[in-house]
Amino acid sequence: MKKNIAILGSTGSIGIQTLEVIKVHADLFNVEVLTANNNSSLLISQAKKFKPNAVVIVNEQKYTEVNNALKILGIKVFTGAESIDQIVTSDEIDVVLTALVGYSGLKPTISAIKSGKKIALANKETLVVAGELITRLCAKHKSLLYPVDSEHSAIFQCLVGEEKNQIEKIYLTASGGPFRGRKIEDLRLVTKKQALKHPNWVMGAKITIDSATLMNKGLEVIEAKWLFNLQKNQIDVVVHPQSVIHSAVQFEDGSIKAQMGIPDMKLPIQYALGFPYRLKNDFKRFNFLDYPELTFEKADTNTFRSLGLAYRAMNMGGNSACVLNAANEIAVEAFLNDKIGFLNMSDLIDNCLEKITFVKNPSLEDYIETDEQTRILAKKLL
Repeated sequence: MKKNIAILGSTGSIGIQTLEVIKVHADLFNVEVLTANNNSSLLISQAKKFKPNAVVIVNEQKYTEVNNALKILGIKVFTGAESIDQIVTSDEIDVVLTALVGYSGLKPTISAIKSGKKIALANKETLVVAGELITRLCAKHKSLLYPVDSEHSAIFQCLVGEEKNQIEKIYLTASGGPFRGRKIEDLRLVTKKQALKHPNWVMGAKITIDSATLMNKGLEVIEAKWLFNLQKNQIDVVVHPQSVIHSAVQFEDGSIKAQMGIPDMKLPIQYALGFPYRLKNDFKRFNFLDYPELTFEKADTNTFRSLGLAYRAMNMGGNSACVLNAANEIAVEAFLNDKIGFLNMSDLIDNCLEKITFVKNPSLEDYIETDEQTRILAKKLL
């Protein structure tokens, strides 16, 4: 039987690539729900092509445009962020792929988990912000998480069949971004245009800036802790400029398993949707002779302070990672709008971690309050 898929954030990079995967495997997957924040024209185009049962356009001012375009096709149209929280509970949905950007993915993911859905998780911030709560809810409602991030998908793939074997350490690989090897003095005058030129991956603006600061890798460290039930000393980051080894697991006998391949997000997307099966595709194949050298370097947390701040927030626990995420979202937005410099982003995050009240055992309400207060403070500090 076909799996019915809800794609939260269908007009973003991950959402678009997910639809490409579904198109190829139309015999296995059906698009049940599509959601978008503002991109009404692309949402309409996607809906006309894939004929979902329903769509959500979060921006209420664009509801009429979307509804007028799709009602003739019998596609239900909803609006507002709360509509996403509600629609993911539909009995018709088998898998919810969460590709929303940042904190906005938290509430709908929680709603999907409480409904016992399988989650293909491309929104790492959900586990960063509220990892302890999310893992507890997954256990309670028997909801399964399948990671879509290339690094976490790699770890997940390496662990299949290893349920009885203990992990000694995992290695999350990082490309190093566009400024690999640079020192602090080289980064003071970095421009938005330079930071948006990632050497290996094509991604949205926010995640591309996070990759340039190495904050993206820091968020992945925190996500990995919760996904794979790890301690802080079991997670290491290694810079691997070629982005061929997507991550690796070291077991207690010293053996290491790694997942390799050409950088292409459609592969982890397909793996998450099709698990436990590997689905045939015509993606470009890896050729060892094209990569005669695979190199590895230590991550420079002195220059790229955001990675160190992420480790610090993880070690602090409580609501600290929630503070980190909210401050980072404000910092990246400010950098993209030319309000602060590249190095000032980590300064702003550090300042918020120092000043926001620490909550050791936060509830969902505490996370929501922490996120709100951190954003208010970060904007004041700008």
